[in-house]
Amino acid sequence: MTALATALSVTGLAASIGIGLIFTTAGIVKLRHRRLLPGVIANYRLLPDALVSPAATLLPLAEILIGAALIAGLRPVPALLGIALLGLFALAMAINILRGRSHISCGCGRPELSQSLSWTLVLRNLLFGAALLLRLPELATLAGIDLVTAVAAGLSLALLAALMSSIGAIGTAPALASRR
Repeated sequence: MTALATALSVTGLAASIGIGLIFTTAGIVKLRHRRLLPGVIANYRLLPDALVSPAATLLPLAEILIGAALIAGLRPVPALLGIALLGLFALAMAINILRGRSHISCGCGRPELSQSLSWTLVLRNLLFGAALLLRLPELATLAGIDLVTAVAAGLSLALLAALMSSIGAIGTAPALASRR
């Protein structure tokens, strides 16, 4: 086993854990605020009205299931599903930005920290999807310290994503801006 194979395996597992936590958290938040989700999905204007409610029902469950499988380190199917979901999110955002509809909420996080669509969010989703590509091949069997490193890095990735999401939302929150 080469050092490069080990590094790529650690990075792939870290991405799987981090993105799994992001998906799981997002799915739980969507379930907690399930009355808002159909409106968020409808605002994208990509689905016929008849499909908005089923999508709002299935999306949180898909995020939680894919997220849990990624956290568990299962591969390659959860990674493929995660890549597909991230690609779908990026495409939906890009279409709306190109339509001049960047003012709508991305639906990415907690409703109180709503973010408008941006190319930064599109790029973030594409980078997360690219990181999951490392979970497709079996590159190396990891030793204990490598597993600990991957878990720590995955947790760090999830925390960094939450921090960046919060910072991104603060700049667009009119209620917070008017209190300054």
